[in-house]
Amino acid sequence: MNFKELKSNPLNGGIQYHFKAENGYGASIVQHSFSYGNREGLWELAVIGKDGSICYDTPITDDVLGYLSEEEVNKTLLEIENLPE
Repeated sequence: MNFKELKSNPLNGGIQYHFKAENGYGASIVQHSFSYGNREGLWELAVIGKDGSICYDTPITDDVLGYLSEEEVNKTLLEIENLPE
């Protein structure tokens, strides 16, 4: 999977990609003027829960993930796909 093939939209002078897994979880992947890692060309990812809001209680993270390479974003999306329903 390559997150750059996902639906995207402009956000805060940058870009946001939207991911939705079959298990109900998803992700918001951003790179904009105040995202963690933007200045280094890196990405910030938030796990999105089944209710559509940021989820802070998964085995993946209890916060947003910043300073991610494209490879790390793609790996995290696979982890999100494998979260239990």
